[in-house]
Amino acid sequence: MSEFQSLEEAQAYFENDRFATEAGMRLDALTEDGAVCSMEISRHHQNANGGVMGGAIFTLGDLAFAAACNNRHRPTVAQQVSINYLGQPKGTRLIATARCKKDGKTTCVYNVDITDETGRAVAQFTGTGYKL
Repeated sequence: MSEFQSLEEAQAYFENDRFATEAGMRLDALTEDGAVCSMEISRHHQNANGGVMGGAIFTLGDLAFAAACNNRHRPTVAQQVSINYLGQPKGTRLIATARCKKDGKTTCVYNVDITDETGRAVAQFTGTGYKL
């Protein structure tokens, strides 16, 4: 059973996630066991080498993780997260797709695949959430 009654309710809730939303990240879809978030890559997301800053990629993965696990049980907070950067995006948009791997009594684990719009793998984010 979902905590949010609609995608619009979840979007309004995560508007308060200021760091992500002010960086141009948005919640696009919510399912029973996952979420999809995206962002248009701009010059504000670039690192000194001209690539996308790892922190921007991480934040997008974190937003998808937060949306997915808080839809299953609210509030859930991050207990442990990790990310593996796989390659630089070739496109102009990043998409983070979170899926529930395990939903336990007090903790949950989500895998988040981050790709560009061409389907190129950019990062793999894994988050363990603690249900308050």
